[in-house]
Amino acid sequence: MPRPTGRVLTLLELLQSGGTRTVAELADRLGVEGRTVRRYVDQLIDLDVPVESVRGRYGGYRLAPGYRLPPLMLSDDEALAVLLGLVAGRRAGLTTTEHTASETASAKIRRVLPKHIAHRLDTILEALAFTDRPGEFDTPDAGVLLTIADAVRHRRPVSIRYTDRDGRRSERTLHAYGIVAHGGRWYVTGKDAQIGEDRTFRLDRIADARTLPGAFEAPAGPGPAQRVLSGFATAEYRHEVTLRIHGTVEQIRAHLPASVASLEEYAPVAGEDRATERWLRVELRAERLDWLPPVLASLDRPFVIERPDELRDLVIALADRLTSYARRA
Repeated sequence: MPRPTGRVLTLLELLQSGGTRTVAELADRLGVEGRTVRRYVDQLIDLDVPVESVRGRYGGYRLAPGYRLPPLMLSDDEALAVLLGLVAGRRAGLTTTEHTASETASAKIRRVLPKHIAHRLDTILEALAFTDRPGEFDTPDAGVLLTIADAVRHRRPVSIRYTDRDGRRSERTLHAYGIVAHGGRWYVTGKDAQIGEDRTFRLDRIADARTLPGAFEAPAGPGPAQRVLSGFATAEYRHEVTLRIHGTVEQIRAHLPASVASLEEYAPVAGEDRATERWLRVELRAERLDWLPPVLASLDRPFVIERPDELRDLVIALADRLTSYARRA
């Protein structure tokens, strides 16, 4: 049977999870009577833990809003989940500018882990492999990230100082719809108030962000993630490619996802669905074309290259090479 001290710590952990807990709920979780719960609460108050009593039909107990509790109590599984999340975040580039922040956080947690849990973590990390090599990601400033996130939540305009990929600097007023993590980078998408058009910005290229007075209404339609992917597919690059491919939407999207290409899905006729093969128009933009012929070959579907002629030449050259390889004895 748990000792009273253990139940008091369990009560503290329950209150740490947030919200108001009723006496009946706490009594049930602790396996004690309601008056015992009140006694445990008094013990926490004696330890200067700010437990508030909430009156009313749905009353109970909660921690004072904004109070940061000194002890951090994690179960074995919670500790492993946090540490593995920090490792995965570093690998994916989803950290703030201070690369050491996740490392110091990991170190602080590991220092207080019991030996058997630390051993379990080391065992997992030794057995864990990633399919890609960690890159040097351009990560955003934590202050910028938090300011824009607050602007998204409260639908407030935000002023940003931005440097584009060509090094041009500008100051913009943005109606931010949302923050999107994609491909190891952070992006914010929203309407550029000066030009009245939707734009996507890399957060690591924003030097400063400050919230402005006022408010705006979020538009209907695609969510932030879909807006970012669509923006990638229609961004300005050296080559504009238009194809017609005969196949299903799923077959084409398996090789040319929404972040790469836009797909004109014709309205299906009666009884036809996305699994029906038909001619679909595919448009994309790219700095280089040499990666496209192998992708089109892997599709193994009939296709027509509308533009550019250079891509048609590259596909023919690939076909000639494959034919010569197949004829070799």
